[in-house]
This record gives sequence, structure tokens and C-alpha cells, in this order.
Amino acid sequence: MNKNIDVIENPVLKVEDLCIAYNKSDSKYAVKNVNVTVKKNSITAIMGPSGCGKSTMLRAINRMHELYPDIKTEGKIYLNGENIMKMDTIQLRRKIGMVFQRPNPFPTMSIYDNVIAGYKLNGIRIKKSERDDIVERSLTNVALWDEVKDSLHKKGTFLSGGQQQRLCIARSIAFQPDVILLDEPTSALDPIATSKVEDLLVELQKDYTIVLVTHNMSQAARISEYSMFMYLGDLVEYGKTDMMFTNPRNKKTEEYLTGKFG
Repeated sequence: MNKNIDVIENPVLKVEDLCIAYNKSDSKYAVKNVNVTVKKNSITAIMGPSGCGKSTMLRAINRMHELYPDIKTEGKIYLNGENIMKMDTIQLRRKIGMVFQRPNPFPTMSIYDNVIAGYKLNGIRIKKSERDDIVERSLTNVALWDEVKDSLHKKGTFLSGGQQQRLCIARSIAFQPDVILLDEPTSALDPIATSKVEDLLVELQKDYTIVLVTHNMSQAARISEYSMFMYLGDLVEYGKTDMMFTNPRNKKTEEYLTGKFG
């Protein structure tokens, strides 16, 4: 194990020898032999310059790459000790939620239907009282219920950008997953909305494990407990965020954090 990579005991996520190429016939990998463990009920930030493999690795954790037949994925990923490569993908995505860079509520659906969309899309029938409870719980957990409780049957696109992103997070936690993956979730938001989402993630950490791709080093410093630094597909350094920012163990990490490249 790389001496710059911390190892978490009894991790919720464990990645072993993860390699990803965008073309199955290509020997050039976008992610190269990544080994990492993620602590339960933590916020872990993945940092690094554009094209370093951050989002590529994140998408591998809930097997989104299988939607693109040319992508080659090697290695193993474990969720609570279970190899996700052997899980049914529908079951996996109930356990590992995903939130994207730009808010993407389903435009033809109401706020209410957006929250429970996963149940409808998977053909899971539940009583109206259960649906109501899931919607209220999920929207309350993302601090959106009081803002939208009188507008639940308006379309999700009726909301502001920051509210839409919180709606997307509510949709991701409706199944009460083990892990929430977020790919630069505040990059399209203004500073006030960004602050609300950051506060929300810190609160959600009590119940969920959060893995966050971010270009914003200040954001990583503010809200994450652990940070990964990736460069050219390699996981260069991984450990406690405060230690990485004050005393990085790798020179390349230091150069990135001090703005010498990005």
C-alpha cells in the first residue's frame, strides 16, 4: 500500500485495484490501480485537476459505466463487505445514491413524484400513506419541506437551482441508501445555495456516508473529514483532510493545494 494512503478499518466502501479505460481495446487507463477504503458516516472529498479520474472513479462505485459498453472496468469494489460487481444493479443503486453536477429533477414530474421516482421506475408499489411519509421525510431531511409543502404538485423545475439540487438529494435518499455519491453538486449554484447544500451534507453525514467530487478546495476543507487527491488517474494521497491541507505527504499534493497547477 502507498505510504501516502491511509487505510480505514471496517470501511463501508473498499476499492481494490480499480482500473478504468474508456475503450476496451485501449491500454491507456483513466483510473489506474486505485486502492482506497471509506469510513462509514464520513464526508470524503475527491480532489484533483480536470481529467484526473475523479468523476470516472465515482461513477464506477455504482456501476454507471455499464451504461457505456466501450468502457472497461477492472478490480473490485465492496459495499459493507459485499462485492458490488455481483449485485443486481437495481438493488445496488438503492444502496448507493447518485447526485450530479447540474440539478436534474425530472422535468415532467411534480416535486412529490420526483422524490418517489425511484419507487415508480422500479415498479415498487406502496400505499399512498407510505408515499406521503417518504416524501415528507426526504424533503424534511434536505431542509426543503417547509419551502415546498404547499407546492408539492408543481413541477420540480419550478424551484430555484439550489432548491432543485436539494430535491435531487431528497430523491437520492428516498430509498435510505448506505452511500451518497455527489459529482460537483454545487458547481452550478450561487454562493448562498452552495452554503445551504454544504450545511445539508454535514447534517446528512450523521445518517449516510458521503463521497463528494469537488474542484473547490475550500469546500473540501470546510466539510470533509477525509480527502483523496488524484492526478493523471493515480490516487496520489488519501487521509484526514486537515492533515492533508496542513501537512501533505506528497509533493504533488502540496503543489496542487498551493495553486501551482489545477
